[in-house]
Amino acid sequence: MAVRIVRLGSPRSPGEGTRLGTVRRPPRGVRKEEFATRDFYDAWLPTLAPQPETVKLALEGTTPREWTTFVRRYRAEMARGEARHVLDALAALSHTADFSVGCYCADESRCHRSILRELLAERGAAIA
Repeated sequence: MAVRIVRLGSPRSPGEGTRLGTVRRPPRGVRKEEFATRDFYDAWLPTLAPQPETVKLALEGTTPREWTTFVRRYRAEMARGEARHVLDALAALSHTADFSVGCYCADESRCHRSILRELLAERGAAIA
């Protein structure tokens, strides 16, 4: 049992389980009924997506300093309220169920899902 960190829209891996979309917006041009069959996500979990202003920092940032600013801001968002509780719950569930969380970005190293991986690991999640 474990959580996998994935790119939404990529082919599913065997045993991946339920795919959670940690994004602000659904995929463009895709009917809601097709989200799962086209390997985007089974359930939408925007609680773990960065706020629009924070996403802008990541998309416009080109330097390591700008990326660090994004990481600091996103981590602060995930340390508060509902997001903190959802992360705790997912970390606990990773020991009893297979599931995945993801985003659309092609490069995980410049995507909030790389930080999600860290946040889940810090909470003791079983990560595949």
